[in-house]
Amino acid sequence: MNAVEEFNAYRSKMNERLMGADNLVLKRLFNLDTNTYEDGALPAVTKEMLGLVASMVLRCDDCIKYHLGKCYELGVSTPQVYEIFAVANIVGGTIVIPHTRRAAEYWDVLVG
Repeated sequence: MNAVEEFNAYRSKMNERLMGADNLVLKRLFNLDTNTYEDGALPAVTKEMLGLVASMVLRCDDCIKYHLGKCYELGVSTPQVYEIFAVANIVGGTIVIPHTRRAAEYWDVLVG
């Protein structure tokens, strides 16, 4: 199992666990998150790119992997991803560099 399959399997398993707790607030939060990234005044791909920048600045590796996966699914190119990385590093500063390294590694696995 590669890093992408491993991440997706764990995420699915734990999301099922969280939803299985039948907590209304968590269910609403997950629903809000899902709806936020759908097409609207901004296309879904733009929202995923924004989510990737925010995740990098906030230094959440799980969120970075998730948004990279969605960017890949939505057809974001490697040059576009590296521009997203650049924006995240300008906004977040050099503390984002280690997350950028891991993001680049994960992107390489996604694009195969």
